[in-house]
Amino acid sequence: MLVQTAKASFILIPMDEKQSNHLKAYGITYWTLEQGIEVKWLLNYRGGSFLIQHQQAIASECLVRGVSFETLADGQANNILTDIAREDVNEDAVSMQKAPKIAVYSPPNKQPWDDAVTLVLKYAEIKFDVVYDEEILNGKLKDYDWLHLHHEDFTGQFGKFLQAYQHVPWYQEEVKINKELAQKLGFMKVSEMKKVVTREIHKFIENGGFLFAMCAATDTYDITQSAQGVDICESMFDGDTADPEMNSKLNFNNTLAFQNFTINRNPYEYKFSDIDVSTTRKVSREQDYFTLFQFSAKWDPVPTMLCQNHVNMVKGFMGQTTAFNRSLVKPNVLVMGENKAANEARYIHGEVGKGFWTFYGGHDPEDYQHFVGDPATDLNLHPNSPGYRLILNNVLFPAAKKKKQKT
Repeated sequence: MLVQTAKASFILIPMDEKQSNHLKAYGITYWTLEQGIEVKWLLNYRGGSFLIQHQQAIASECLVRGVSFETLADGQANNILTDIAREDVNEDAVSMQKAPKIAVYSPPNKQPWDDAVTLVLKYAEIKFDVVYDEEILNGKLKDYDWLHLHHEDFTGQFGKFLQAYQHVPWYQEEVKINKELAQKLGFMKVSEMKKVVTREIHKFIENGGFLFAMCAATDTYDITQSAQGVDICESMFDGDTADPEMNSKLNFNNTLAFQNFTINRNPYEYKFSDIDVSTTRKVSREQDYFTLFQFSAKWDPVPTMLCQNHVNMVKGFMGQTTAFNRSLVKPNVLVMGENKAANEARYIHGEVGKGFWTFYGGHDPEDYQHFVGDPATDLNLHPNSPGYRLILNNVLFPAAKKKKQKT
């Protein structure tokens, strides 16, 4: 939508129901930052809209990508910013000036499903690099601001797919590649390699990086961090038996999000621990929604940014890790999205050192129950997806000049 004004000094990219393509709007914002042009993120204003100094190239890019925008005169833009700045209004304007450098952790043999983050980055036309264990252990993370963890098992149990897929070529290839990589990097076991990888990721966050993880990468990261020095893999995975006392030896001081959990010791069961509620939840598909919390834009800008949306209820979706047992979430962790009736946390966030992390339960926000071999989601059919918007909030987050959280 193009609104003509006497003098076009600013471009407003609305992010409420007036936006024709929310997902590509993030791509426009990222592209603008790449050009070295400041973008103001208007928190809680029309769904988290973006305000940019007018340039014809930006307007043209919006038209090409099908992104709705409005042109504003100086006075109109100043009135918006003045209203937002009022103390009695739960809105704020956050400056973004530099496009974050993005890495996606993904194996060289992509398993037969699609990663939601990779899908939406490509759809939004946001650049990213792919890294895996070798790049991380060689110190490449220092080159990036933002890291996404692919649907990954950091415990060294190869996704716990043994029962269903041990004779399937893609599973055999995954095992082979990881074992060869571990040997190349000087590890006797894949599980030992993954433990060191999680420690390097932890350092990345402490040094100011931003970690975003979905599905099984969330709980398996914390399980692995808690089990440093403890063998939690049975012989079919690493050649020797697991420690029978593993659950009494876990160190929850090492974890980001979860505590007091119990590892599932059955190597043939498609479940890592009691963190995930996929097999115990009693939520029908029709009632599977989670609610985003409302934060103070001026006092709590960080979670406010991460929750920007045009709706406050988001459709639920399943994954190997669907949602988190609320009773096992650490008390210092911020729950940003929950199904309160089911006692499930779906979207959580925290800080470590100078950096931040976000865990998002489920596999694909627009594919309720994605099975192995299902076709990839076509985001052309879901350009306004609230669930995918949460991913892209996290992508832009490192670009923002964040004020000190006051609560």
